[in-house]
Amino acid sequence: MFRKFIICWLLAITLFSASFAASQSIILATTTSTVDSGLLDVLLPIFEKQSGSQIKPIGVGSGMAMEMGRRGKADVLLVHSPKDEAKLVQQGFGINRRAVMHNDFVLLGPPNDPAQVRTAKAVGEAFKRISDSGSNFVSRGDRSGTHSKELAIWPHSKAQISNLWYLESGQGMGATLLIADQKYAYTLSDRATYLSYKDRLKLVILCEGDALLLNPYHIIEVNPEKWPEINRAGGKAFADFMVAPATQKVIANFGKEKYGQPLFFPDAK
Repeated sequence: MFRKFIICWLLAITLFSASFAASQSIILATTTSTVDSGLLDVLLPIFEKQSGSQIKPIGVGSGMAMEMGRRGKADVLLVHSPKDEAKLVQQGFGINRRAVMHNDFVLLGPPNDPAQVRTAKAVGEAFKRISDSGSNFVSRGDRSGTHSKELAIWPHSKAQISNLWYLESGQGMGATLLIADQKYAYTLSDRATYLSYKDRLKLVILCEGDALLLNPYHIIEVNPEKWPEINRAGGKAFADFMVAPATQKVIANFGKEKYGQPLFFPDAK
C-alpha cells in the first residue's frame, strides 16, 4: 500500500513541477487536514485577493509535504509533525518555522466499542485494548503528521501490531475516515477533519483529551539558498499572511457557526 502511495505522490510531483516551471504561482505543500476541513477554502481566496498571487495547494500529508520542500518542489509548507519539522529546519531545507494554530487528535471507533476503549484512562491504554481485542484499526500509513502521531502512541501501549487487524489506507484523512467507517474500525484523526466529515460517519469519539493528542501546526518557508528557483517572495508572503493578526482571527472563528466550536485555535504571537 505504501509503495502505491509513493507512486501516486511521484505522479503528483511531476504534474505540479510542470506547472511550477510555467508560472510563479505559490506552491503550498500541506497536510490533508487543512484541505479536508475546508480551512484553505476560506483562507486562500483572502490571500489571493490581498496579494494578487495564485496559490496552488497540494494536500499530501506532512511527511510528503516536507519531502517536497527537501526537493525544492514547493515554496512554503503548512504541516503538523513537530519532530520532523525541527529536523527539516536543522538540516537547512526549511527556514522561519512559525507556529500557526493547533487542535487535537481524537481516537474514533464504532459506537458499540468492541474493544471497550471508551473507559480507558489514557490513549496508550486505549490502543492496548484495540490490540488485545483484535479489533480492526485503520492507519493512514502515509508518513503524514497523523501517521507520525499514531506511531508515537503505540509504544505507550506496549502492544504488538498485527496485520490481522492493523490496516493501512495510504490515503488522506477524509478517505481514511470513510474506510474506517465502512470496516467498523478504530482510527486516529485530527478533530477538524472528523467534525467536517461527521455527518457522513457512524464513527464516534471514544478517547480524547490526553496530552499525547495535542496537534500543533507550523508554517515553514523552503530555504531559497538550497533551491534558488523557488518563489521565495511568494512563500514568505503566504507565511506572513498565515501568522498575521487578521488571519489568526479568521482561524479562531472557522467552524464555530457550522460545528458549534472552532476547528483550530490560533497560536501565532
